[in-house]
Amino acid sequence: MGVMGLVYAKILLRNPLNASLAAYETNAMVDTGALLLCVPEHVATQLKLPTLQEREVTTADGKTHVCPYVGPVELTFGNRSCFVGALVLGEEVLLGAVPMEDLDVVITPSKQTIEANPRSPNIPSAVVKGFVR
Repeated sequence: MGVMGLVYAKILLRNPLNASLAAYETNAMVDTGALLLCVPEHVATQLKLPTLQEREVTTADGKTHVCPYVGPVELTFGNRSCFVGALVLGEEVLLGAVPMEDLDVVITPSKQTIEANPRSPNIPSAVVKGFVR
């Protein structure tokens, strides 16, 4: 359970390129106003995530920062996982809208957490328009 109004989710982060490293389990803050996964520097270091590039980001206070963009990161929530890049920023893990879409999860405000999309409880679904098989 999070602080009133804040939503948290228990997730696992792994470095898929280095199976010998233990996964990092955390209670991540969920923020649909953020797009990407953000991890503190100590998490990126612990998982030995390589820096792929630098990105300029604007934080909620309106300031811009240049941050390392690391990856890949395997992100797992329950029976769902995805592969993403992450910004090295902040003091706690922040789960943004893009990995939430990839996991196909929805926010449950009454429980202050996320859960599998009730319309696709067994496997994540995605909408891909314009692709004909």
